[in-house]
Amino acid sequence: MKEYTEEYLEHIRRIISEDRTDDARAELESLHPADIAELYQNLDIDEAEYLYRLLDPETAADVLMELDEDERLKLLEAMTPEKIAQQIDHLDTDDAVDLIQQLDEDDRDEILSHIDDVEQAGDIIDLLKYDEDTAGGLMGTEMLVANENWSMPETIKQLRLQAEDMDEIYYVYVVDDDNKLKGILPLKELITHPSVSKIKHVMENEPVAVKVDTPIDEVALEIEKYDLVAIPVVDSIGRLLGRITVDDVMDEVRESSERDYQLASGLSSDVDAEDTIFKQVKARIPWLMIGICSGIMASLILGTFESKLQAVAALALFIPIIGGTGGNVGVQSSAIVVQSLANGTLELKQFSRQLGKEVLVGLLNGTIIAAVVFLYNLIMLPGDFAVTISVAVSLFIVTMFATILGTVVPLTLERLHINPALATGPFIQISNDLVGLMIYVWVSTYFLSIFS
Repeated sequence: MKEYTEEYLEHIRRIISEDRTDDARAELESLHPADIAELYQNLDIDEAEYLYRLLDPETAADVLMELDEDERLKLLEAMTPEKIAQQIDHLDTDDAVDLIQQLDEDDRDEILSHIDDVEQAGDIIDLLKYDEDTAGGLMGTEMLVANENWSMPETIKQLRLQAEDMDEIYYVYVVDDDNKLKGILPLKELITHPSVSKIKHVMENEPVAVKVDTPIDEVALEIEKYDLVAIPVVDSIGRLLGRITVDDVMDEVRESSERDYQLASGLSSDVDAEDTIFKQVKARIPWLMIGICSGIMASLILGTFESKLQAVAALALFIPIIGGTGGNVGVQSSAIVVQSLANGTLELKQFSRQLGKEVLVGLLNGTIIAAVVFLYNLIMLPGDFAVTISVAVSLFIVTMFATILGTVVPLTLERLHINPALATGPFIQISNDLVGLMIYVWVSTYFLSIFS
């Protein structure tokens, strides 16, 4: 990625303010569309619009898709429906759908009505029907397709015609007369078998494909597993509908990872450093308010324990340890489960096995933690055996509870089709704080009554 110094940005701003269109075009011609998009994000909207108008239609379309969603939306809002339709003419259908999905329903209809290519407009309308988090919502319809009964010369002739409007060629998909996917024709076969009677004799059978309703994370796992650069998408009866390329999947995986990280950090919506103060406050405040409520509940729990704390002041010293240990253990367990669900190494049918494994881990961790703190208190608080045993037993129980909670919650959320990343953030931390405090109060009350 190109880095822009203040001197260079000032140079560009001077060109724009002086309306030196030839100099501006010369600067833009030397830049990759991704670098132009980066440049736009360092300029205000009027300056970005000025430069955007100077781009040729194909480059302008590429730049538009390189911008992040917020910057792209600003630029789209400044464009007429006719201008947006012109940009769409130079985009693959999957990119065109991503762009149109950012706009209001009324704007979508007007833009689609201005697209000259009726077939492309129809493909876009069809793709807009699919959930954007599924293979259907991510696929494009640009691909090379051959019939299994074509001869090699006929195949080469047809593929040349199909390839005229394509930027990238990954695979040749082979279908039957009903458009059902039958195989893949390696490009090598086009060269080494120029006179073969029918391509079904040299194609690779049983190609890896995904259903149109397959979630994106599963599509990513399939592409990674089989080292593919593109994967075909079929309907419920195997008819070829489109293809998904690895770069589109990686973009979605990156965005999903960012959303999961923010959710685990206690942010209720997607934000970044460039967003307005109001948007950032709106994203942060829900979990902060929940945290305040949990703090109030914690104070109420401690209120019932006030007399014990006054009588045995040492008990108060270990409240942070109880809460912190429960939170840390819970986040560790949930993070492992969430990561395993994401990379496909853990499935819901393995619920019992994973829970049993985590229980054993919790037993070992709890025993070690409790033993260390027990020995410490035995030495440092020789006259307070009630405190020593209360803290050790509480830590063991809290560790076990947090381990089980950190395992069960993300698996349950996954089963309910709720993002399990929610379990690695404030939800687990707050739950363990409150429950850990209650455990500590009950255990300490019990042992104090025995040893007093």
